[in-house]
Amino acid sequence: MIFKGGYGDKYALDAEAAFKKKHPKATVKHNSTQQITQQLAPRFVGSNPPDLIDNSGAQALDMNALIGKGQVADLTPLLDAPSLDDPSKKIRDTLRPGIVEAGQYGGKEVYALNYVQAVFGIWYSSTQLTKYGIQPPQTWQAMLDACATLKKNNVAGWTYAGKYPGYVHYWLFAQIAKVGGKEVLIAIDNLEPNAWKHPAVKAALEPIEEVVAKGYVLQGSEGLTHIESQTAWNQGKAAFIPNGSWVENEAKGTTPANFGMAVQGPPSVSAADKMPFGTIWSAPTEPFIVPKQAMNSLGGMEMLRVFLAKPQAQNFARQVSSLTCVLEGAEGVPLPPGVTSANAALKAAGANNTVNPLILTWYAKLVQDIGQNCGLLMSKRISAADWITKPRPSPTPSPPTARSRSSSTELLAAVPAADAFGLVAGPAKDRRVHRPDRRPGGRGVGVVRSGVVRSRGGLRQCLPRTRLV
Repeated sequence: MIFKGGYGDKYALDAEAAFKKKHPKATVKHNSTQQITQQLAPRFVGSNPPDLIDNSGAQALDMNALIGKGQVADLTPLLDAPSLDDPSKKIRDTLRPGIVEAGQYGGKEVYALNYVQAVFGIWYSSTQLTKYGIQPPQTWQAMLDACATLKKNNVAGWTYAGKYPGYVHYWLFAQIAKVGGKEVLIAIDNLEPNAWKHPAVKAALEPIEEVVAKGYVLQGSEGLTHIESQTAWNQGKAAFIPNGSWVENEAKGTTPANFGMAVQGPPSVSAADKMPFGTIWSAPTEPFIVPKQAMNSLGGMEMLRVFLAKPQAQNFARQVSSLTCVLEGAEGVPLPPGVTSANAALKAAGANNTVNPLILTWYAKLVQDIGQNCGLLMSKRISAADWITKPRPSPTPSPPTARSRSSSTELLAAVPAADAFGLVAGPAKDRRVHRPDRRPGGRGVGVVRSGVVRSRGGLRQCLPRTRLV
């Protein structure tokens, strides 16, 4: 089952064709939808889910519930299987950093494999900046200077999706890490008391507060959708927009041919920042899962192995202007400017300067509230100091499913187990603590299913189902 959203499902159909060529006796049934939960929840109840699911979009299945009920297969056999590109390498060794960790939920098991590698940051038109003699700003003072120059030329510095203000934090989390170090994000992920009150959070918010205060945000942005804000940006009404790497494909209908779309990480706040300029937020998205009760779970994993082969990753990059989780999946493919810029930013940052806050995967309600607070900050309804202490408000409306980035197709692969693979389970991974039972934004109790809690003081072992206050 493929979620058919912003990425469509042709890439999946192409992968299925490659699968059929490799396994000519296999039967593949392809279905696509945007209503994942509505279509698949009854099938989980009836113990007949499809063999592979792209669990994406606004109506994605609740992973916490599925894992809690033991309904999702551990993908470790897939990760330890030989790559189709180079059988001397395991699948896990062909993936970008953080992919395996993103599919873990508190233990060594890997329950999801995110196929798309999104890059979040501050997007701009290199053509527009050149027109006004502006270099991509590496410091916030340079950003303010750039915005002042733009304003003199009747161009706004920033715009954003006011109706879906979660887009604003596509810049924020990397800024927090850049100022205070990755350990601040780890504390936030672990819902540690007062994590949001770390000085780095306020320091990260204050520059954008100044941008707003000086009138450098496009008037009316508060009422714009993501499409409308992107269109205004494409039209040259504003120079900078916080967004993700899907924007190039999503906005291609309004983007001028010579736009020169590019992305950068957050500017430096001061020389005391813990991480360098070029720190970037990149996150795996589009989680594929294999139900434990599927008719042929190994067949589902074998299909996913085909998806992870370089030809399919390159095909995806060509079709939808986005990167996959395959480390060299875009090599040799002519890419449009935005994806080229995102890929270059990832390479320049490397593993040490790439951040990925897991809070977005683990706590959807909390993330909605963070987004709404970002919207209040951008519209001058609250200050940076208020943002840190403000109780989490009601969640914003879910964005329209049309802007989701994947496609839901059922992949029922009748592959004999001996024709697929099946290797031993891999080692446990150190990770943050997933606390599905803890109330976001407040005090509570969390469940640690097993594994290791990462903290500023090092690592401390947790027993299965240990409760932490």
